[in-house]
Amino acid sequence: MKNKAIVTLIVLMFAGLMSVQAQNQRFGYVDTEYILNNIPEYSDAQAELDVLSERWEKEIKGQYEIVEKMYRDYQTESVLLPEDMKRKREDEIIKKEQAVKDLQMKYFGPEGELFKKRNELVQPIQEKVFNAIQDIAETRNYAFVFDKAAGATMLYASDKFDISDDVLDEIGNVMQTVRREDRK
Repeated sequence: MKNKAIVTLIVLMFAGLMSVQAQNQRFGYVDTEYILNNIPEYSDAQAELDVLSERWEKEIKGQYEIVEKMYRDYQTESVLLPEDMKRKREDEIIKKEQAVKDLQMKYFGPEGELFKKRNELVQPIQEKVFNAIQDIAETRNYAFVFDKAAGATMLYASDKFDISDDVLDEIGNVMQTVRREDRK
C-alpha cells in the first residue's frame, strides 16, 4: 500500500513537471511556399525547369506523332502486305513506341533528368531555407516550427508566430520588399 502511494506521487509529480515544461515550449510556423516564392534563385530555377520540361514534352509528343503516323500508314497498307511484312511493320511500330516510352521515363521518370535537374537547382535553396529556419528556431528557443504550406493540419495560426519573413531576412534574398505584416 505504501509503495503504491509513492508510485502514484512520483507519477503525479512527473506529470506536473511535463505539463509545466510543455507550457514553456515555444512554437512557430513558416510558409515555405511564400518563402520560396520570394527567393530570386528559386524563381530562376523554376523557370529553367519549366523550359526543360516544355522542350522534352514537345520532343516526346513529336515522337508519339511519328508512332501514330506509322500505325495509320500500317493500317492503310496492311491489306496489301504479306504476313511477314505485316509482322515486321508491327514490330517496328512496337519498338518505336517502346523507345518513346523509354525516352519519357528518361526525362520524367522517378530518377529521370527532370528529377535530377530539380535536385541540382532547388535542393541547395531548400537547404538554405532549412538552415535559416533551424538557426532562427535555435536562437529564439522554438521547440517546434511547423510548415503551413506542407499540408500540416493547422487550424489556426496567429501571425505573431509566423517566422517566414525572418527566414527570408536570414537568407538575405528577398524579391518583394513588402513584408507580410506591412500588407495589412
